[in-house]
Amino acid sequence: MTEVYDNAAYGVMARFETAERLVMAARTLHADGVAQLEAYTPYPIEGLAEFVGPARASRGVAIASFVSAAVAGIATYGMQWYSATFAYPFVVGGKPLDGWPAFMPATLAMVLLFAVLGAWLGMAALNRFPKPYHPAFNVAEFATASSDGFFLIVSHPEDRQEDDDGELEKRLRDLGAVQLDEVPA
Repeated sequence: MTEVYDNAAYGVMARFETAERLVMAARTLHADGVAQLEAYTPYPIEGLAEFVGPARASRGVAIASFVSAAVAGIATYGMQWYSATFAYPFVVGGKPLDGWPAFMPATLAMVLLFAVLGAWLGMAALNRFPKPYHPAFNVAEFATASSDGFFLIVSHPEDRQEDDDGELEKRLRDLGAVQLDEVPA
């Protein structure tokens, strides 16, 4: 590991030989109170997601979907109602000007369309997409993350001390890390 204590460093990257060691390390660090963990593996690993990544409200996508669907439904119905009753009132077959059954197909279509659009945008926003660059790309060993590497990145807190890096390095080695690299910011 590079012994450079730069406050602009993103964190420490640890490589593990097996998925089981990675999950064990993530579980142990999470239990120790380390909040900023990121894992990169060539395939999904069962049980890893509960220990890594920032905690986000799971209702965010549902809220975004509901709000966008409600706004679209109200706007579509309101636009049809206004145009049929005030802007262009035209009586057809003695039916009332504000006949709501005629407004439902377009309203329902817009509600469904915007519910899906809101869910997609909510998911992208909560997952912080798009993110075309990550500081881990600066570490040459990270190129194997999609083929045969099991990596755990521990992000540095803002108020870290130089002694914290030595303790973190020792802790990661004890948990089975075979290689440690400093991730520059």
